[in-house]
Amino acid sequence: MTYRFSSDGRRVSLLGYGAMRMATVDGGHANSWAPNGYSRTNIDQELLERQIRMLLEGGVNYFDTSPAYCRGESESRLGRALAKSGWKREDYLVATKLSNFAPSQFSLDACKKMFETSLRNLQTDYIDNYLLHSIGNDGFSTFSRRYLENGALDWCVRLREEKRIRNLGFSFHGDPKAFEWCMEHHDEYRWDFCQIQMNYVDWRHAQEINRRNLNAEYLYSTLTEKRIPVVIMEPLLGGRLARYNAALARNLKPLAPNDSLARWAFRFSGSMPNVMTILSGMTRTSDIEDNLATFSPLRPCTESEFAALQKAADEYMKSDPIPCTACQYCMPCPFGLDIPSVFRFRNEFLVSGEEKTREEIQAAYEKAVPDPMRRAERCVGCGVCTPHCPQQIRIPQEMALIDSQMNDLEKLRFRAELRARNEEADKWL
Repeated sequence: MTYRFSSDGRRVSLLGYGAMRMATVDGGHANSWAPNGYSRTNIDQELLERQIRMLLEGGVNYFDTSPAYCRGESESRLGRALAKSGWKREDYLVATKLSNFAPSQFSLDACKKMFETSLRNLQTDYIDNYLLHSIGNDGFSTFSRRYLENGALDWCVRLREEKRIRNLGFSFHGDPKAFEWCMEHHDEYRWDFCQIQMNYVDWRHAQEINRRNLNAEYLYSTLTEKRIPVVIMEPLLGGRLARYNAALARNLKPLAPNDSLARWAFRFSGSMPNVMTILSGMTRTSDIEDNLATFSPLRPCTESEFAALQKAADEYMKSDPIPCTACQYCMPCPFGLDIPSVFRFRNEFLVSGEEKTREEIQAAYEKAVPDPMRRAERCVGCGVCTPHCPQQIRIPQEMALIDSQMNDLEKLRFRAELRARNEEADKWL
């Protein structure tokens, strides 16, 4: 295993475990939604415990969770698995978050209650890395109400002084003003680390996807200049960089035919020297096996490989992908839509840049979203989902566009069938 170091000198595995997508007994993951529209909460605890031991034995010692993950079960499930692993508490690092997203959780008393609950769930008396969760999401004013006006940030600093947390940081999505504020006040609060979304697409294209985003290249460079270690989330862009499309296959497959696409993405982020750890939500045991092979040890990218990755990213962007990372924060939809699955279908089949027949596209849609009641056409544009999206996707507008595209396919199919019937009729005339 390749290791880096934290601000307080702890050795940290470059591969970290993100506890957002724990496997369920029905083969899904606990941050997703079952075909019947209900959330999957039947986490396979026995499998999780085997996977955690496998990770520890493979050299992984960084475990990231949140009170919000897996419908509120992630912390307790992870805490139970780590406690039963047989490893000593000082042998691994636990990261969790002040995930006070709801206004009812903004008060300092509510924040304190959330922290104490995290300690109980994780079966520990201290947190190694504590984060202000997703600063900038829903704008700077919300960031201020969550952490500044209520005194929560100053309280977190006191927790660090009391050694109840060892390192204080934040994860960033959304309003750039929140990130800039944290940088301007670094001398005052001394951030020990920062968690950002980084991959070879977001490196130079994040702002192109959404003008309010900041490119990962800028975020990483700014943090490096201030000597703040970086934790990486979404290194696979919600799994999209682990699946082949025309642009990625054309540029990367010839360079290493036996390597997975995920390995390319991890090598990109891991090649950056100020990256402390890279989080991966490893649902399947096969993911763990492949990732351990990638990081044991990590082989940094060469200049020519960096160039190939940027070329792949440039071509990938030509398909105008919706920047959904399948985080599920938009769910449940009050009208039953499976929003992440619809977006995944759109990115992989509707605008993939590969030639496909109408029949192939329709079959892919039916496979991706089997229930017609959960497809784009059912969106009423209520907008309940939009404020929850860390990527700031205009979800109702995108649903309307997808529905329009599928309607065009239906019209084309109808015209083709009509033309075929007419041609058949002409034979009899």
